[in-house]
Amino acid sequence: MTTLEDYLEKNADRIDRVIHRYFGDVHGDLFRASAHLLLAGGKRLRPAVVILAADAVRKGSSDDLIPAALALELTHNFTLIHDDIMDGDVARRGVPTVHTVWDEPTAILAGDVLYAKAFEFICLSEASEAARIRAVQMLARTCTDICDGQSMDMAFEKRDDVLEVEYLEMVSKKTGVLYGASAAIGGILAGASPVQADALYQFGVNSGIAFQIQDDLIDLLASSETSGKDRASDIREGKQTLIAIRAREKGIDLAPYRRPLTGAEIDDLIAQLQDAGIVEEVRAVAVERARVAKQALSVLPDSEEKRLLGEIADFFVARGN
Repeated sequence: MTTLEDYLEKNADRIDRVIHRYFGDVHGDLFRASAHLLLAGGKRLRPAVVILAADAVRKGSSDDLIPAALALELTHNFTLIHDDIMDGDVARRGVPTVHTVWDEPTAILAGDVLYAKAFEFICLSEASEAARIRAVQMLARTCTDICDGQSMDMAFEKRDDVLEVEYLEMVSKKTGVLYGASAAIGGILAGASPVQADALYQFGVNSGIAFQIQDDLIDLLASSETSGKDRASDIREGKQTLIAIRAREKGIDLAPYRRPLTGAEIDDLIAQLQDAGIVEEVRAVAVERARVAKQALSVLPDSEEKRLLGEIADFFVARGN
C-alpha cells in the first residue's frame, strides 16, 4: 500500500520534471522571474490533488492530464508572487521573493505570465472539448475568487472587528477555492458526473480552509527554516487570522506586536495564546474542516486514490506539528 508521503514525493518529482522541461532554461529577466519560485521546489500539493481526483474518478486517466496539474501549480505560484509583493515578504520556500531579487514591476508581470500560462496548459490536457471548456471556466472563476479573497484579506488589516464568519469566507476564496478547483478539474477532465465533480469541489474547498488555518498556525509557531517564511509575519502585519480573532475575543491585544519582533517576544506571545487555549481552539477548527472534506468523498467508489485524498486532508492539519 502506497503511503501518502511516498506518493507526494513521487508526484512532486514527476511535476518537477515537467516544470524543468518548460521553465528550467528560460531566457530574460521576466521569464526567469516567472520560474523563480517554481524552481524553488515545493510539495506540489495542488497537482497531486488534480491527479488523485482524476484517478479516483477513472483509474489511469491522470496520464493525459499532467498539463492540467501543472496549470494549477502555475496558478498557485502566480498568487504567491503577487501576495509577497502586497505583504512585503522577503522569503518564500527558503529563497528570496521574486520582487526582492528583481523589482516589483517585474514581479507583477512574472505573476501575470504564470496566470496566462495556466490557461494555456489546461487546454493541452487530453479530454473532451466540453470537459476542457468546463475546466477553463472553473479556473477563471477560481482566479476571480482568489483575487476577491486577497482583497478581503487586505481590507481586514484596516479593521479590528472582523468576525469569524468573515474570516472563513475570506480563506475559502483565498485558499479553499484553488484546492476545490484542483479536485474538481481533475474529476471533470476524467469524466466525473456533476454529483462527483461537486463533491470533489467541496472536498477541496474544505480541505483548503483547513490548510490555511494550519498555515496561520505554522506562520506563528514554526521557525523560518521550517516554514520558509518570515516568522510571525501575520502578527506583525496585523493580519486578521482566526488566531487574531480568537485573541481579540479573549482580551489579548495584538496591536503592540505590529512591528519587528525578537524571537523572545514571539515566544512570549505564543505562551500567552497557548495559556488562553487559543492555539488548540484554532487547530480544532482546522480538524473539523478536514473531517467535512473527507465526508464529501463518500460519493466516490472506494480506491487507493480516494484513500490518499482523505489522507491529504489529514496531512493539511498535521503539517508543522
